[in-house]
Amino acid sequence: MSAYLIGEIDVTDPAGYEDYRKQVLAVVTKYGGRFIVRGGKVDSKEGGWAPKRIVVLEFPSLEQAQKFYHSAEYAPLIKLRQKASRGKIILVEGA
Repeated sequence: MSAYLIGEIDVTDPAGYEDYRKQVLAVVTKYGGRFIVRGGKVDSKEGGWAPKRIVVLEFPSLEQAQKFYHSAEYAPLIKLRQKASRGKIILVEGA
């Protein structure tokens, strides 16, 4: 069953975040993931939720998504992302 990493990101340092963006794709693909949403216009409809940036990655399974997130390759990128942005991230199984 597919699984998804969903992130709500507020970029606070665009140059630093660009460094993250340039490096993360290789790690995502290594773990079988692909970007479904990577920024783009947000059209808020209900609940007062108005995120500045949404990211959605698809992985073949929750286990693969967890392996990606906890990998040695992604660990330094987490620090880079957190230094250049604020955000919330979840992993969730698909239907």
